[in-house]
Amino acid sequence: MRQGGLTSPKLFNLYINKLIERLSSTYIGCHVGETCINNISYADDMVLLSPSIGAALKKLLHIFARCSKQAKLTLFKAYCQSFYTCGLWVDFTQRAYGALRVQYNNAFRMLFGVPRFCSASSMFAEAPTDCFYTIIRKRCASLRARVRGAANTVLSVLADRWDSPLFCRWI
Repeated sequence: MRQGGLTSPKLFNLYINKLIERLSSTYIGCHVGETCINNISYADDMVLLSPSIGAALKKLLHIFARCSKQAKLTLFKAYCQSFYTCGLWVDFTQRAYGALRVQYNNAFRMLFGVPRFCSASSMFAEAPTDCFYTIIRKRCASLRARVRGAANTVLSVLADRWDSPLFCRWI
């Protein structure tokens, strides 16, 4: 759906309502008395709930597995590639970046049924979608361009300071 389109809210509501109905009808999730709660949704955010990461959560995720490849790719890009403020992650260690990259790759593999030990580069090239580090580089470049082009002189001066942590990260 196109963001800002006239029919987008109605189409989104139709889709999300059906999805919530299908999830709720599985009765897989956390039980409080007689009530089963397996998702909490607000606007376009959704959290899947399960008493364990084992079979219950996997069953809920299999509902998404039935989507077409294009629908899965769209969902992956919308929910797994939005690294908000990643251009500011200047204090992260390489180990922390590596751990995030592994989880990102594993989420892609799980969603598309790609074997664990296949090449991540070919996996993303065949999709086609951006790998973890490409997203980070694009977000950093975008932030730098916005800061350097800002009308605010303080921001533009900070963007070009050689001793700035952001500048060091961008380099």
